[in-house]
Amino acid sequence: MGASACHGFVLHRHDYRDTSLLVELFCVGRGRLPAVARGARRARAGGRAALLQPFQPLWLELGGRGEVRTLTRVEAVGRPYALAGRALLCGFYVNELLLRLLGREDPHDALLDDYQVALAALAAGGDLEPVLRRFELRLLDALGYGLALAVETATGRPVRATADYVFEPEQGLRAATATDDPRACCRGVTLLALAADAKPVDAEQRREARVLLRAMLAPHLGDRPLRTRALFQQWYGRRG
Repeated sequence: MGASACHGFVLHRHDYRDTSLLVELFCVGRGRLPAVARGARRARAGGRAALLQPFQPLWLELGGRGEVRTLTRVEAVGRPYALAGRALLCGFYVNELLLRLLGREDPHDALLDDYQVALAALAAGGDLEPVLRRFELRLLDALGYGLALAVETATGRPVRATADYVFEPEQGLRAATATDDPRACCRGVTLLALAADAKPVDAEQRREARVLLRAMLAPHLGDRPLRTRALFQQWYGRRG
């Protein structure tokens, strides 16, 4: 099979055998796929190992057959997104979500655009949590798991800013009752802000948005914890 070229990113990499790298890529027209960069760690490899890093836009040529392709050429496309500190951990969190939730070779070009928007926003600094919530919602929508956050799922009734709501995996959004755990409830004002792509404005709305998106992602992530959430807990005293 001849080589095919695409624009993409490295989501994850690890050493493979003595001199090679095994990389997970997210590419235009291809989605997520694994590839081996043979000899990339050799001194005479022309800096390929340095290029094959997360958050660096790349031009990639892939060849070979089977599930794992062979990376035959790699070029940088502009500068990497400069993430540091908390923003870097947020970037790794986004990558981990893609690794866990995207199927192999299932193209999601619009989501790749959303991914680049998220990386640019993280690199710009400022308020990081709304960037994560926005990307989580885009990811769920791309996978067919999104919800209309401005209406109750079963009844279609409009969400009221002053009411409380609960998300349940099998039911979607419903009005909260007196028996629901208040910590699992989300106020209508928060749901409406998320539906309008507006960032939550106070600490309680941020907490509610974080709890809501974690509940929406949980059925699709399964029981295995996210490593980056554990790092958030270790370094910052709470989960991402």
